[in-house]
Amino acid sequence: SSKITSILNPADITKALEQCAAGFHHTAFFKASGLSKKSDAELAEIFNVLDGDQSGYIEVEELKNFLKCFSDGARVLNDKETSNFLAAGDSDGDHKIGVDEFKSMAKMT
Repeated sequence: SSKITSILNPADITKALEQCAAGFHHTAFFKASGLSKKSDAELAEIFNVLDGDQSGYIEVEELKNFLKCFSDGARVLNDKETSNFLAAGDSDGDHKIGVDEFKSMAKMT
């Protein structure tokens, strides 16, 4: 998404995606992509891209396609990666990730 590449360095995104080839871990991705260094406002903008249906939450299907938001050619997350990602970010137990939860995840790296 051009919105994402206006916030994150495309080379950092590429590096982060390459690291995910063997397995996805959100903290490694957030750090490598530069997400962990972004402001709340920038993280909110990225969250809005990730929230494909604009529900205000990133749900399971959107989590599966998380990497594809950064590059069309990226893979989907497998079920285990998706459930681990959800468990790490879903602090209130509603089975989805809100914008504040997303910001917290990014800053925990």
